[in-house]
Amino acid sequence: MNLLQQFEHEQMTRLSGARATPEFAAGDTVRVMVKVQEGERIRTQAYEGVCIARSNRGLNSNFTVRKLSYGEGVERVFPLYSPNVAEIQVVRRGKVRRAKLYYLRGRTGKSARIQEATSPRVKAAAGAAAAPAAEAPAAAGDQQA
Repeated sequence: MNLLQQFEHEQMTRLSGARATPEFAAGDTVRVMVKVQEGERIRTQAYEGVCIARSNRGLNSNFTVRKLSYGEGVERVFPLYSPNVAEIQVVRRGKVRRAKLYYLRGRTGKSARIQEATSPRVKAAAGAAAAPAAEAPAAAGDQQA
């Protein structure tokens, strides 16, 4: 590892420790809280949309978020380790089969929707919790008969 890579790695660990970055990928709906300076004031502004691309390049990693604003598509590229990005929240997980969703640029309405991802672990846990509840009334019915 050369000196530049070592420096970038140190900066990434320093910036990662200051702010927790959730795991997200293309297709996920994310809400990015951006610091905006207006004169002397600094406030945070929410930018919510679908992550259509993610570039993992170490300290230069970035992601592109697309949203519709008054019927017009708006895309914004955020550096992952930028001090102007206060927080990243994953609103919902999307089920896609591509790493880059640039094809969404030409689509509007229902064709631009992304199906929500359902984890098989969540289904199994919900099914296991519902199974004992379903067996309990049957056992109570056997005792009465």
